[in-house]
Amino acid sequence: MPNDPREMSFWEHLEELRWRLIKSVAAVLVMSIVAFFFSDWMLEVLTKPIDKIYFIGIGEAFSVRIKLALFAGVILALPVLFYQGWKFVVPGLYASEVRMVIPVVVFATLFFVAGATFCFVLVMPVGIEFLMSYATDKLQPMIQVSKYISFVGWMTISFGVVFELPIISYFLGRVGIINSRMLCRGRRIALIAILIVAAIATPSPDVFSQLMLAVPLYALYEISIIIVRLTGRAESR
Repeated sequence: MPNDPREMSFWEHLEELRWRLIKSVAAVLVMSIVAFFFSDWMLEVLTKPIDKIYFIGIGEAFSVRIKLALFAGVILALPVLFYQGWKFVVPGLYASEVRMVIPVVVFATLFFVAGATFCFVLVMPVGIEFLMSYATDKLQPMIQVSKYISFVGWMTISFGVVFELPIISYFLGRVGIINSRMLCRGRRIALIAILIVAAIATPSPDVFSQLMLAVPLYALYEISIIIVRLTGRAESR
């Protein structure tokens, strides 16, 4: 594969993208099939914070297991997804940056898992308890299993994605696109952008869930400033 993007035509780039997408989708499907056999166990673990959960419709109990398997398949296929994404941008990188593929894939996976774990272990129990506290004697929850799994799945993936911010900042800093001074000057804009991202990324419209995503995201922004200051190409100059 050439390291100069000019050596590849537009159609060759599209063909490259097509094969990367095919391999990514195949990895997700394979991991989803594997995860389906553990869907009962995953469903039991995810629904522990809820006393009772209901399904409406004959096929919902089955379809929710497929949905759960797809969420798990995406997470399990992350190393492949990150690897395929990195290999697609390799033609536009220097040879020294191409060698970073393994560290980038490893750390990107670890940061995503850290974000998903943070959400599942710390945010979800507190968030569910807070939202359920608004129940009264007359206002009792009847939680539909498909909506609950969608809520948990998208919250977990959202936290995993936003935890990639230090990795993205490291990469942009290494290629000289950003530096720590630029990030420091953009704090106010970043705060507004973080609030918007939190409002869009969280499947629940309540302010509590959005703040639970916005606060760690802003902390990651500050961590990114430190990372770029220490490792950025512009900083070394």
